[in-house]
Amino acid sequence: MSSIRSASEIDDEAADWAARVDARGLDVERDPDLRAWLDGDTRRAGALLRAQAAISFLDRGRALAGAPPPVEVTVAQRPSRRALIAGTGGAVAAALVGGLGLWAARPQRLDTRLGEIRRVPLADGSLVAINTKTALDVAMKPRSRRIVLQEGEAWFQVAKDPDRPFVVAAGPVRVRAVGTAFSVRRADQGGAGVDVMVTEGVVETWVEGDPGSRRRLTAGSRILLASAASPRVAESPSEIERSLAWRNGEIALDGENLEQAARLFNRYNSRQIVIEDPVLARERFVGLFQTNEPESFAAAVAATLGAAVSDDERTIRIGRAHVS
Repeated sequence: MSSIRSASEIDDEAADWAARVDARGLDVERDPDLRAWLDGDTRRAGALLRAQAAISFLDRGRALAGAPPPVEVTVAQRPSRRALIAGTGGAVAAALVGGLGLWAARPQRLDTRLGEIRRVPLADGSLVAINTKTALDVAMKPRSRRIVLQEGEAWFQVAKDPDRPFVVAAGPVRVRAVGTAFSVRRADQGGAGVDVMVTEGVVETWVEGDPGSRRRLTAGSRILLASAASPRVAESPSEIERSLAWRNGEIALDGENLEQAARLFNRYNSRQIVIEDPVLARERFVGLFQTNEPESFAAAVAATLGAAVSDDERTIRIGRAHVS
């Protein structure tokens, strides 16, 4: 069994440690067991901050509501991960309005491994869905909300707060929104640009150092910025919805060729699809598949196009069937 912990497992462990810190007053910097846990994985520090912030929000909500302080929490009585992250109704809502939390202290790193997709509530009430192999830094401050997308792709559902602009930076590209929903993807290959898709409301995009690059995009619009080609704005709501099917763990194909489809599946799986025949690679395909089931896609191609499939632990090869 792999020793690498999933993001959900790390969040559960962080909830444990946050409860211990809160109940026992542990020193994060000096407690040897806690330091050993934090040093074991770079993702753990951010998970601990999220759990501590959730507890802070709950306490702040109780104070605003005039509720008595909670009794001391032991490890056995610790709040569950769901309670810490999602909160409990009005208490968390009140805490979010109060704007109290540890998020402003330092940036928060969120990331995913190959094939992992996460949905993470942010301290301001926004939600971010994080695609496979993605890393981003979140900085929530009293007058601004800033996300730096280091690599990969994320979709943001932004909580309304006109006094705190929500800006996503991806290389030289900037995307600014207040109360809207949009995705930003940095291409895997250098120079291929930043893909921005708007699913709700209006966003403003621009490229740093280029005053003439500012554009306003409405829901259903898509733009590719900072690429070798000139920026192009396209309105394609149905295409955008298909492109964002990953939020539900799906790949939606609607006429992509097999080479393009293979690249999509390979983003999520260590077992890579290889289309061996160049003519077959140009064949177009339609279907809805789970991101983590490349075998189902290969079987569908074999059944529909009469292709031959061979595989091993690392590769799924799709080619022309041999005629005897």
